[in-house]
Amino acid sequence: MSRKPELKGRAARLARLLPAGSARGQAARAPFVLLVVLLLGGGLIGLLVLNSALSEGSFQLDDLKQRTKELTDEEQALQRDIDAYSAPRALQRRARELGMVPGGDPAFLDPDGRVKGSPSPAPAAATPLVLAPEALTPTSGSPSAPTPSPYAEPSAQAPTSATAAPPGTAATPTTAATPTPTPTPG
Repeated sequence: MSRKPELKGRAARLARLLPAGSARGQAARAPFVLLVVLLLGGGLIGLLVLNSALSEGSFQLDDLKQRTKELTDEEQALQRDIDAYSAPRALQRRARELGMVPGGDPAFLDPDGRVKGSPSPAPAAATPLVLAPEALTPTSGSPSAPTPSPYAEPSAQAPTSATAAPPGTAATPTTAATPTPTPTPG
């Protein structure tokens, strides 16, 4: 059939350098195919890892956005509370609850020391009702029995209507034994 033509000169020398035969061509092709398959597999695994890392980051981002929204809502609620407590009417109400009264006319001092304006005292207000802390908490014992105050002295009796001091005199409290200070060695 067809026969290969014989090569002469430079072509013959080049033909001798190249391996002849199909068995060697098949053997050289197997590592190349294996290398390509490994590269493709490694690329696919790398893409899978990258995709899962991006998905995890996306979930974390969603969680952080939700947390930021919750904290922003809480901040706004707290700011509304602050605004409500610092409103002039709320401050006035709390001041009256604490027994404060509006001040009188103020006087101002000039830098040279002269007084401007005529000061007046605050108007006398009704005595505010100030309850002791123990009166605010319910007692577990009988409702009619008074609870001794932790601030009262154990030996002192509360004045009754028969033993109350006259209105013009000030009652002098009895003094308990006061501890003497101990000097510290220095």
